[in-house]
Amino acid sequence: MPTTSSRRAAVASTPAPAPAAPAAPPVKRDRTHYLYIAVIVAVALGIAVGFAAPDFAKELKPLGTGFVALIKMMISPIIFCTIVLGVGSVRKAAQVGKVGGLALAYFIGMSFVALAIGLVVGNIIHPGSGMHLTEAVKGVGHTQAQAAAEGPVDFLLGVIPTTFVSAFTEGQVLQTLLIALLAGFALQAMGRTGEPVLRGVEYIQKLVFRILGMIMWAAPVGAFGAMAAVIGETGMDALKALGTIMLGFYVTCFLFIVVVLGTLTKLVAKVSLFQLLKYLGREFLLIVSTSSSESALPRLIAKMEHLGVSRPVVGITVPTGYSFNLDGTMIYLTMASLFIADAMDQPMSIGQQIGLLLFMMVASKGAAGVSGSGIAVLASGLQSHKPALVDGVGLIIGIDRFMSEARAVTNFAGNAVATLLIGTWTGEVDKERVNRVLAGELPFDEKTLLDEKDGDDHLDGVPEQGGEKELAKA
Repeated sequence: MPTTSSRRAAVASTPAPAPAAPAAPPVKRDRTHYLYIAVIVAVALGIAVGFAAPDFAKELKPLGTGFVALIKMMISPIIFCTIVLGVGSVRKAAQVGKVGGLALAYFIGMSFVALAIGLVVGNIIHPGSGMHLTEAVKGVGHTQAQAAAEGPVDFLLGVIPTTFVSAFTEGQVLQTLLIALLAGFALQAMGRTGEPVLRGVEYIQKLVFRILGMIMWAAPVGAFGAMAAVIGETGMDALKALGTIMLGFYVTCFLFIVVVLGTLTKLVAKVSLFQLLKYLGREFLLIVSTSSSESALPRLIAKMEHLGVSRPVVGITVPTGYSFNLDGTMIYLTMASLFIADAMDQPMSIGQQIGLLLFMMVASKGAAGVSGSGIAVLASGLQSHKPALVDGVGLIIGIDRFMSEARAVTNFAGNAVATLLIGTWTGEVDKERVNRVLAGELPFDEKTLLDEKDGDDHLDGVPEQGGEKELAKA
């Protein structure tokens, strides 16, 4: 019979029961889902109001203009923070130059592809045949030409801001890009001394993205005002009269996205284009409702980083692409030029078409993001190469707003694909993360627009993500 002491020893040797695992925190519902449902409803209401009360609808235009202005207000600080954190954390400056050079080469190549596709389709369908020019539209083109983009020299000089701070106050993307690159390279040269600055910029980025998340809740109001105003101004007359050029342009943009971009995405990144477009669905909705690809630029930066592309690649490719990778604008300029030439019974030879469009490719750089900027570039190109056609620009004014949406969507899709492709070519993509994000396993944080884990994962005080870890170790 066991003694008292042996029983006590047995009890002492018995392992204590393991504490119960803490309950998993409840999953927070993504309330922004309702926000984008509200945007869809707002667009439908805007269309209805535009048809029912066009005069009243025109007065709602400031709602859309104000919302886009709020988004643009955040673009410069977001680009600055993203590039400074990306470039400043890369130990080899040559890697930044490699990314930038590859990006520019790709942008120029895709511009030629877009021009060629627009030329082929335009010469097949002859969209302007049967149109008749009236005296009422002749003065419009000359007015637009005067407001067109500057020449190449002025454009290059315009990249240099007046002061260090004016790059942020004037809202020029390329000026901000220049200042951010200089600051990033300076922090590279400072080494560990610059780490507190990088940490401070990281916190500022979190603040800026949180503010952007708050602004997005005004999207339904902006979408309602923008859509109501454009329907009230144009109605159905312009759509009926110019349906051919619109349909041809939309089909051409669709083919460019699916065939050209889809093929590149599948062959290079081994990713389905449709999965990528689904991942960016909310951004496309925002672009369609505001007719400006610039309204989705901050979210594209955040989403491509979340997808698994390293911060240096995203920070350099996206802002540069918004000025140099304008696939939709290239297609638009091609088809619009051929439309006007046919409508005025002054068809251009292939040589004239190529010369005109090469000029427009240069003139269009920096025209992205502003709704209606495409019409000014079109008028400028015609004024320089074939002044007799400028009178016909007024023919396309009525539907330019609707074509602006297709331009913006195509430009945005082109920049998203370009970021993924350049990241793949430079080895700066976490392919496993890309697959998990596109499969829905790692949802994007709509509240902060940033991965909170980045704040806890540092190397020398710098947040890492995707392929950026390998860069920092180099």
